[in-house]
Amino acid sequence: MKVHKLYPWLIVALLCVVGALNYLDRMMLTTMRSSLVEAIPMTDAQFGLLTAVFLWIYGILSPFAGFLADRFSRSRVIIGSLFVWSAVTWLTSYATSFESLLVTRALMGISESCYAPAAVALIMDYHRGSTRSLANGIHMAGIMVGQSMGFVGGWLATDHSWNYPFFIFGMIGIGYAVILLFSLKDAPKQPSTLAQGLQQPEKVQFRAAVKDLLGRRGFILALTCWSLLGIIGWMIVGWLPTYFKENFNLSQTMAGVYSTGYFHAASLLGVITGGILADRWARKNPRGRILVPVVGLCLAAPAIFLASHTSILSVAIGCFMLYSFTRIFTDGNMMPILCLITDERYRATAYGILNFFSCIIGGIGLYAGGALRDAQVDLSTVFQTGAVLLALCAFLLYRIQPTPESITVQQNDQKESAL
Repeated sequence: MKVHKLYPWLIVALLCVVGALNYLDRMMLTTMRSSLVEAIPMTDAQFGLLTAVFLWIYGILSPFAGFLADRFSRSRVIIGSLFVWSAVTWLTSYATSFESLLVTRALMGISESCYAPAAVALIMDYHRGSTRSLANGIHMAGIMVGQSMGFVGGWLATDHSWNYPFFIFGMIGIGYAVILLFSLKDAPKQPSTLAQGLQQPEKVQFRAAVKDLLGRRGFILALTCWSLLGIIGWMIVGWLPTYFKENFNLSQTMAGVYSTGYFHAASLLGVITGGILADRWARKNPRGRILVPVVGLCLAAPAIFLASHTSILSVAIGCFMLYSFTRIFTDGNMMPILCLITDERYRATAYGILNFFSCIIGGIGLYAGGALRDAQVDLSTVFQTGAVLLALCAFLLYRIQPTPESITVQQNDQKESAL
């Protein structure tokens, strides 16, 4: 099947919208804490648990979700995931107790787990040459748009009720899933470069995929790095609205604007910048897509440390924005990095395994943040610890080396895209 030269970019555009809805639906909860707690009383640890249980279930199922995307139709996995999590978002608006909220967050974790591995793998299928990091970065930018709009949840909750935004965005997602049924298609099948010599490609087996991935040193380094970043990223995203509100005496709405609007707007610019820089550096250095995130993390670590140390609002906002701008270089290039260190038959599964460890450990960090707050431990101390972990992540990422096969594939793909 011949694909129009612009269709790979249409795929990215379609998935940008899905990515935005994905993160908007999951992040709204963190910006409406006051309205939610007023309607459904809960402790800080319980509020943290609402996001943590989502992450734990999302993470546990991510490897299996990635396997589904490697084994079956990536586009159908994406559409099914969007439809189900949007239905769960709509269902959340009818929750009346902490227990019912916990159930809907668990269901959202199940349904959303299928999206990311399938989406980034589908983008890699369509973008095999010098546009790989930029295409992945643009998709991540769509996610950033969804995150930066998280304040809409707090705003609508303040003006209406906490459940109103869940009803509205649930219906929007269901409608968009129907549109994708007629517009989102899988990439034409290509023989696995690393499996050449087989007359017929073997069907992907979950156990074989996991064994292959865990036997690669580069993947273990990436897995450790991504897991630590999960602690830092989810802890900051989950508690930043509360940090701004309490440390600088802001309203719920303004705390939401500063912690999502400003923060994720910087991420949006950063993920595009990181994609462009990585694609350009990769033309001259096979490790270019690794080195750009390393530089980003080296800048993000001191930024987050200073942001949590200052009592000046403008300085805190600026430093959190710098962290957000440079930290996201890693997210935008993680799937391109996996393409350098894994068998291409197992890309979605590899991404799912990364999500598994990142979310499980990140969920523990989120819950621990709430528990530490109940124990009167300041969030500034928690964030400063995150800065140290960022520096460690930079070191781990720097140690990753592409496989010889992936370097050859990368060079061939770049030559083909230049023709």
